[in-house]
Amino acid sequence: MGFKKDNERYYMASVRLGPKGQIVIPKDAREMFGLEPGDQLVLLADRKKGIALQTTDKLNPMMRRVFE
Repeated sequence: MGFKKDNERYYMASVRLGPKGQIVIPKDAREMFGLEPGDQLVLLADRKKGIALQTTDKLNPMMRRVFE
């Protein structure tokens, strides 16, 4: 179950890592960012700060070329 802040800017949810190492992005979060099946996301990880997912269109142009 997720939590949305009133202004629709923030969203938080708990997800479970499945047996194959996969997670499901909650429907509210997918809708918030317009994510569709097959969309490509970039996983960013920092041992101290954690893990983040980002759409490739938000990356700077040089990084975006790596994913094209």
